[in-house]
Amino acid sequence: MTTYFHAVLSPCTGVCTLADDGLCRGCHRTGDEIAAWSTMTDEARLHAMDVVLPARAEHRAAT
Repeated sequence: MTTYFHAVLSPCTGVCTLADDGLCRGCHRTGDEIAAWSTMTDEARLHAMDVVLPARAEHRAAT
């Protein structure tokens, strides 16, 4: 039996401070998302990194 492991890296940038909007200033995750990251599925992590976090970064840049 072969087991395949796909690691999804963390979006952490080492700037671990929550801003007034409740998002990390570095990676744009919520505190709950940061806490749950290690237990999230690869699919959920990939969705966050490919869709959710870039959208939040774009929104922040526009405001």
